Amino acid sequence: MAHRSRIGCIVVDCRTEDLSPALAFWSAALGVTGKLDEDGRYAVLKTPEGDPRVLLQAVDHDARVHLDIETDDCEAEARRLEALGARRVAALPRWIVMEAPTGHRFCLVGPQRPDFATAATRWGEGT
Repeated sequence: MAHRSRIGCIVVDCRTEDLSPALAFWSAALGVTGKLDEDGRYAVLKTPEGDPRVLLQAVDHDARVHLDIETDDCEAEARRLEALGARRVAALPRWIVMEAPTGHRFCLVGPQRPDFATAATRWGEGT
């Protein structure tokens, strides 16, 4: 069965319990506005239409940046990427954490942007 995927989000993992200073910095650095979610664990920066989303995330591991790949079938996308040499690190209720052969971690998530169905790459039969 065919599925679709593309880069959905650039995630800035911030080792902090208070994302407010990170939100102030990254908003000013990128010249955009942003907003914390209700629990203060995530902040979405308002990027130009058509650009990947930029998300700040409070974490308890080392600070880093990772990609979220949006897909309409996380399981099929995980299998496709495993065939390319990636490995699964963790499966959570709403996403799968993967690791590239280069050691870089990334996540597979559901569709994030409204033009997903028309703009994402289609994989599957004959691809």
